[in-house]
Amino acid sequence: MRFLLLVVFIFFSIFIPAQELNCNLKINSDMIQGSNKSVFATLEKSVSDFINNRKWTELSYAPDERIECNMNIIVSKVEDDVFTAEIQIQSRRPVFNSSYNTTLFNFRDNAFVFNYKEFEVLEFNENSITSNLTAVLTYYVYLIIGYDMDSYSRLGGTPYFQAAERIVNNAQSLDMPGWRAFESTRNRYALINNLTDEAFKKYRNFFYEYHRLGLDEMSINMVNARARINAGLSVLRETNRARPSAVAITSFLDAKTEELINIFKRATDQEKKNMIEVLSDINPTQSERYESILK
Repeated sequence: MRFLLLVVFIFFSIFIPAQELNCNLKINSDMIQGSNKSVFATLEKSVSDFINNRKWTELSYAPDERIECNMNIIVSKVEDDVFTAEIQIQSRRPVFNSSYNTTLFNFRDNAFVFNYKEFEVLEFNENSITSNLTAVLTYYVYLIIGYDMDSYSRLGGTPYFQAAERIVNNAQSLDMPGWRAFESTRNRYALINNLTDEAFKKYRNFFYEYHRLGLDEMSINMVNARARINAGLSVLRETNRARPSAVAITSFLDAKTEELINIFKRATDQEKKNMIEVLSDINPTQSERYESILK
């Protein structure tokens, strides 16, 4: 009997598809005074379970295909079960034929306010949003999946960005920051508005080419792969000029600046010149960092 149960367990472990995310979730309560921190431990486990144990798509993921990501929630104030915090999100994926993981999404949301009572069951209903906590978490889960899919296929993340957009639309009734137009140029509304805007299709195509035709091809032909990345950099500048200071573009550079510097350190002089010119035009505050490839 015990042997039969073991066989059944192994069978289900192999053939039942895993959830999409393998998220390292941390709650930081260092700014909160007091010795009773049990609510934060409970919250951390509840949020981690909500993200990692839920099936978010109809896709089949093997356990080793789950998307690696981090979410850090830094709580600055708690009053009457109302938490004021910021959330930092980072996701990554492996580069083919290497031990290197490239960052796909790196974002900081400093307008995260939510209600939570210890041991509260976390639930989410897209059509009737009552919890800002689960709405924000679900929004970022869909963004993480969307960015991952965009890196493997052209515009592959569209269904997941559209799901995030529906959350933004349905969250307008919540009296919580981060969801509304004109509230900020770097909030949840602004980011998904970029990613679903027709004007950003070229950028999303470049995002795919950067990863699949650039990074994933580095082990085969580094010169050609780097040339493809270099050729596509102009799309970043073109998109940024069409939508100045677009959060999708600044978020890309937040994730990729160090990586781009490393890629172009051994490039041709012309490639270095083009990289510095394009990225400095988009983000002049980082010009010195880009110019470090000349040293």
